[in-house]
Amino acid sequence: MLFSLLASRKDAVIPAFRSHFSSLLATVESQLVLGGKSNFNMLNDFTSFEFIADAYFGVLPSASDLGTTGPTKAAKWLIFQLHPLVTFGLPLILEEPLLHTVLLPPIFVSGDYKALYKYFYAAATKALDMAESLGLNRDEACHNLLFATVFNSYGGLKVMLPGILGRIAEAGEKFHQRLAAEVRIAVADAGGKVTIEALEKMELTKSAVWEALRLEPPVKFQYGRAKADMNIESHDAVFAVKKGEMLFGYQPCATKDPRVFGSTAREFVGDRFVGEGSKLLQYVYWSNGRETESPSVDNKQCPGKNLVVLVGRLLVVEMFLRYDTFAADVGVDLLGPKVEFTGVTKATSGPGAV
Repeated sequence: MLFSLLASRKDAVIPAFRSHFSSLLATVESQLVLGGKSNFNMLNDFTSFEFIADAYFGVLPSASDLGTTGPTKAAKWLIFQLHPLVTFGLPLILEEPLLHTVLLPPIFVSGDYKALYKYFYAAATKALDMAESLGLNRDEACHNLLFATVFNSYGGLKVMLPGILGRIAEAGEKFHQRLAAEVRIAVADAGGKVTIEALEKMELTKSAVWEALRLEPPVKFQYGRAKADMNIESHDAVFAVKKGEMLFGYQPCATKDPRVFGSTAREFVGDRFVGEGSKLLQYVYWSNGRETESPSVDNKQCPGKNLVVLVGRLLVVEMFLRYDTFAADVGVDLLGPKVEFTGVTKATSGPGAV
C-alpha cells in the first residue's frame, strides 16, 4: 500500500515541498527582522505536517475540519507512542515509573486520534481505494495509513530536518559557499528548475544529507526477536544468539564506528561520501538497512527511504537557492536537535538572487 501511494504521488513531492518551505523561510526572515531569532522547529512542525499531507493526498489539513490543530494533535499522539524514549529533565524517581515503565492511558489522546482519522478517511480517498484493490479492509488501511504518515513520515521530519539544518549550520560559511555553488549550477543547467535530474548532479548536497543522517538517525533504536539461532560478529568477537531472544540495537554505535569512519567518526564531514567516499554508504543504516540497499515488501527497511533522502536534499537546495549563508543556534529538543535561526544572508548570485 505504501509503495503504491508513494509511486502514485511522486510528481507532487517537489512542488509541494518548495511551496510550503518557501513560505516557511519567508516567515523566518520576517521573524528575524522583528526579533532577531526564528525557531525552525516550531515552524517545521506545522510546515512538515502540511507538506506531507499535501504530497501524499493533495488535501491540506489546514483546509479541513482540523484547521491549524493538526500538528498539535499529531504531536500529542506521537508523545504517547514515544514517551519511553523521551526525558523532560525530571528526577529519575519520577520519570522512570511515569514515562519509561508504564504506558500512558490512550484515553487522553483518543479525541485527537479520532480527529486525525476523520481527516485521513476523507483526504486519502484515492489511497484507500488503492488499498481496497490490494485486498485490504478500508478502515484497517486508514489506521495504518494514519500511523505511517503521522508516526513515520511526520515524526521523522520533525527530527530529521532540524538535524540536517543544525549540522549544516555548524559546518560554517565556507561549506555553505560550496553547497550554494553546486546547487545553483545544477539548477541553472536545468533551466532554473529543481528537478530530479538536477538533484542527482548535486554530489556534495547528497553527501551532506547522508552525513547528517549518519550522525543523527531519526530512529536510533531497533528491537526485534531472533527468528532463528544465529551468530552476530563485531570487529573483535562473535555473539551467539538463540531463537526467540530479544535483540536491541543502538544505531550510532555502528554509524559512528571509528574503525569504519576514522578519527572523524563523531564529526560532521560534509563531503565524506563524495567520490570514493561513496563506498562508505554501506555503513549508513538510518533506514533500518544499508544505504546501498533498497526497501521492498520482503524486508524491514523504511519504505520511504528514498523519499526521506530526497526531502533532505530539497531542504538544502531551498536554503542555498535563497541564501549565501546562514547562522543558527543549535541545541537539544525532546526527540532531537533544536535549531534557532539567528541570521541569513540573501543570495547574491544564481536563481535565488534578489
